[in-house]
Amino acid sequence: MSLKIVKNYDTSFALDSTAKDILFGLLTNKTFTDQISQRLHENEIHFTNQVFQPVPYSQHTPKGMPPEFERYHGSDDYVIINVPPNFMFQAKIFKPSRLCAIYRKL
Repeated sequence: MSLKIVKNYDTSFALDSTAKDILFGLLTNKTFTDQISQRLHENEIHFTNQVFQPVPYSQHTPKGMPPEFERYHGSDDYVIINVPPNFMFQAKIFKPSRLCAIYRKL
């Protein structure tokens, strides 16, 4: 069995306005953000309204994310989380099957 190197991966996607409103509402829910803050030992976090589709590791995406989001990776001021699958289901988002959300630490 050999590995196939991915040279380019389409990271584009669009969410309809209803799905986006539901998802962003869930991602900004106080109980949810408090839970993340507690696990990170932070006082508070704020959703940046930025989500992206994780991508396969490749020559152009060594961190598994679109290049425009790499500046958040490893930053002390931001945290990237996987959007919980139940949030995706509640917002009726099935494509893409996975999303990541970016939060700013306050």
